[in-house]
This record gives sequence, structure tokens and C-alpha cells, in this order.
Amino acid sequence: MQASILDLLNIRFLISSPIWLLLTAFQIWMLIDAIRRREWIWAVFIFLFSALSALFYFFSVYRASPSATRGFELPGANNRRRIKELQAQIHHLDKAHHHSQLGDIYFQQGKLELAEASYRAAMERDPQDIDTRAHFGQCLLRQKKPAEALPLLVGVVAENPKHDYGFSQMALAETLTALGETDAALNIWKQVTENHSYPRAKVQLAELYLAKNQPELARAELKDVIEDDPHAPAFQRKRDQVWIRRAKGLMRKA
Repeated sequence: MQASILDLLNIRFLISSPIWLLLTAFQIWMLIDAIRRREWIWAVFIFLFSALSALFYFFSVYRASPSATRGFELPGANNRRRIKELQAQIHHLDKAHHHSQLGDIYFQQGKLELAEASYRAAMERDPQDIDTRAHFGQCLLRQKKPAEALPLLVGVVAENPKHDYGFSQMALAETLTALGETDAALNIWKQVTENHSYPRAKVQLAELYLAKNQPELARAELKDVIEDDPHAPAFQRKRDQVWIRRAKGLMRKA
């Protein structure tokens, strides 16, 4: 019993030790960095084998990376800092492009109501900016407001069909589909796939072909998506994985 009490006291002393706290903080720092870099093997070792693995990681990976000079940041810290900068600029200058940039950050974070408010503020100050109109239209579409999104996206695509590397065209096609204008949407998807090989475009074009009882045309689009996937860069495969799964599911039914 006495030995157990002594062991407990020793553990409590160790946990309260400044050295132990520093090592734990260092380990957490390196663990977060490994996760951010997708160094999964290192992350497992750091988690399981304490500060020693973290020390090896620090010299082998962290110090060797150019990004190490930026210092330690929690995930999302850069966005939070940029939001504060934009809010300060809006307070002092109230420029349309600051509202639009703030809307873009909120949109990327999935905070669609905040994004909409920022885009509306930007539109009040500069209703002609093509980027604001395009991104505002996409924001409205994601909020299931296709009727409001349509005139914005139609105007953007009419002004520049290649805007945002075809992403504005894709948003327009999705808006038309949501409104039941499938023939017009199909024509837009064809234009996109003539210039780009986006799985997002090919899969939705294939879905319209299937809806119009044209399975051969659908299979051709789906086959391209599935065959191109293994050769795409890792970041692109991750971004498009939802469309790849959808393509494989549709191919089994086509």
C-alpha cells in the first residue's frame, strides 16, 4: 500500500514538472504539424512513442521543410488572422473587394450565411465585379437558392465563359439542373467537358445522358473519369473522390 502511494506521488510530481510539461507541449506541436503535412507514419510514432519520436521528426522533417520558418500555427490560424485583417480593413476603408475576400473565406469554411452577407455587402459597393458575382451565385446555389443564383451566373458566363477555369460554367449548369432546365444544363456541361476533364462535369453530364436514356454516351463519360483517376495527382484525387465514387456507382447501373 505504501509503495502504491509513493508511486502515485512520483507520478503527480512528474506531471507537475516543468520539463514534463515542455516535452508534452513539444510532442503535441510536432504531432499537429505531422497531421497537417499528412505524414501519417510519423504522426503514429509521435503519438505512441512520446517526445523522442517528436525530436526525430523535428530534425528529419520539420527543420528540413521551408515552411518551418513560419513558426507554429494551429490549423485554421491563417484564416482567422486573415479574417481579422479584412474586418479591420472593412472598418476603416469599407471597400468592395475586402467584403468579397471575406465572403470567399467564409464560403471556403462552409459558413454560407456569413459568406452571403459579405457578398451582398460587396455587391452594394461594386455590383459589376465578376468574381463577386460568380462566387455570390455559387454561394446562393449551395444554399438551395438556384432562382437567385441564376441571373448572377448567367451574366458571368456571358461575360467570360472561361471564368474561374470553367468553375462558373459548372455552377451555372448545376443551377439550371436544379431549376429543371436539363436541356440547357446539358449544353453547358458539353461546353465544359470540351475544354476540361473535370470529373464533376463528366459525371453530371453522364447523369443527364442517363436521364435522357442515352446510356452509351453516359458510359463514355464515366469510363474517362474512372480511367483518368489513377493517373491524377494526389491532391486532385482527394478533391474528386466523391465524383469517382459516383462514377463507379453509375457505371454499374449504366
